[in-house]
Amino acid sequence: MEFSSGRGAAWRFKQYAIKQLQTAVRGSDRAKRSIGLRGLADIAGAAVGRIFRSEPIEEGVLWLLIAAVAWVPFWYGSNDWLAWGVNAIVFPGLAAIYELSLLLRDKPHPVAIRYLAVPAALFAAVISWSAIQAVTWLPAVLVNPIWRMASDALGDPIAGSISVNRDLTALAIVKLITAASGFWLALQISRDAKRAERLLAAVGTIAALYSLEGLMAMRFGQVPWLSYIDTTSHTLSATFIDPDTFATYAAIGLVVIAAFVLRHYGAAMRKGAGNRRLQFAFFIERTGGQGALLLSGAFVLLVALLLSGSRGGLLGAAFGLFVLGALMRRRQEHGKTPFLLLAIGAGSVVAILFAFGSMVGAKFEAGGFYDANRFSVYILTLRSIFNEPLLGYGYGTFADVFPMYRDRTISAHGTWLQAHDTYLELFQGLGIVFGAMLISCVTIIALRCFKGATRRQHDITAPVVAISATAVVAVHALVDFSLQIQAVALTLAILLGTGAAQAESSRIALGD
Repeated sequence: MEFSSGRGAAWRFKQYAIKQLQTAVRGSDRAKRSIGLRGLADIAGAAVGRIFRSEPIEEGVLWLLIAAVAWVPFWYGSNDWLAWGVNAIVFPGLAAIYELSLLLRDKPHPVAIRYLAVPAALFAAVISWSAIQAVTWLPAVLVNPIWRMASDALGDPIAGSISVNRDLTALAIVKLITAASGFWLALQISRDAKRAERLLAAVGTIAALYSLEGLMAMRFGQVPWLSYIDTTSHTLSATFIDPDTFATYAAIGLVVIAAFVLRHYGAAMRKGAGNRRLQFAFFIERTGGQGALLLSGAFVLLVALLLSGSRGGLLGAAFGLFVLGALMRRRQEHGKTPFLLLAIGAGSVVAILFAFGSMVGAKFEAGGFYDANRFSVYILTLRSIFNEPLLGYGYGTFADVFPMYRDRTISAHGTWLQAHDTYLELFQGLGIVFGAMLISCVTIIALRCFKGATRRQHDITAPVVAISATAVVAVHALVDFSLQIQAVALTLAILLGTGAAQAESSRIALGD
């Protein structure tokens, strides 16, 4: 449209502009109506995406996970009904919140399930089998005979199952899912190396603080909020009912702190390779600030471990530290850990052992490595396994199964609620096949961490710590039940998740 000069042209231009504006407004109204619910959903989704940015969510979940890890030993090492319930809400709840955040942000998992497809399948099979053990609609040939005997004794029909105690089996399933939730959350959060570092540091710090609290309680009296802790045994158990399970927890913390000590000092001492005096100078220089804190934490953990008087805990810690030293010596980010540093560490441990190890030494002197009662329990447990090698007696039902096989080879006094060998209990409860599956599930993850610890050039602390902590618990599980205490099991699950997340280079995409 053309406009000539003069007043008439100005008027025509004004009318044209008004008409175009009216058309635009009507078009805008039609556009608004055409947006509909779908458009509003897109707008809302974009707004949610801006709110749920990646970093704040991951950082928030990390600190919530650290708070949960700090809570776990607080109430009797989570060996109580209250703690079991809280943990069953907190850890799966955190995992659900994180999964929901990924869904709202339309983001993939940092570590896809296919990365651990085999252990995930084994775990799912174990959970499914445990649930089947507790159902009451199986054929009579599969039902444990104890239910028929109970029905005959009472004169009333009783619904039977493979499990001799369905409540205990359900509780064991809940505990296993709780540990798996902690592992999954740590696996996703720790794909970022900095977050993995903070999570490891938090685990070591929390263990050191609980050990310090135990030392103070041993010196000044009972833990105020825990009335059932035995203060007359003269052994240190901190917030744990049993000093042996606390010893395993302290050993895990010691391994974590020791890894940071070796890395902190090794980075400086490698600069003086071939010159002992220069290496000593670098060692002294590093013993200040962060170095002093690390050494203090390691000292507190080692002293608390020795004062627990646990032979199994000390042996587990020794094996874990050996594995840690061997892996760190073989491969560091910029070379091998100096032999002098390992020698200083070993010498310090021996000196502390002589100064504070009298309680453990007395136990070794009195009973050595052999415990007649436990050996008899192992034999009776093996006998029960051979009677039900495939079906098992129900996951977590040792306390109800063992009285059926107990004989005069052990004292009639006392109650055995655990076999003091986690592997035998797994085979007894799940059967040999599914018990082996659960052990294989953890073993495969540990081997993945070992592969990362021996092949990666950077960020090896997490997989090395995961392997070393697994070594601690694996040894102690042969002679005690610390792995059945949630403070130990959940802490190990967190470390394994962190190690598995860092077992592969950050350049390799592991997401969905």
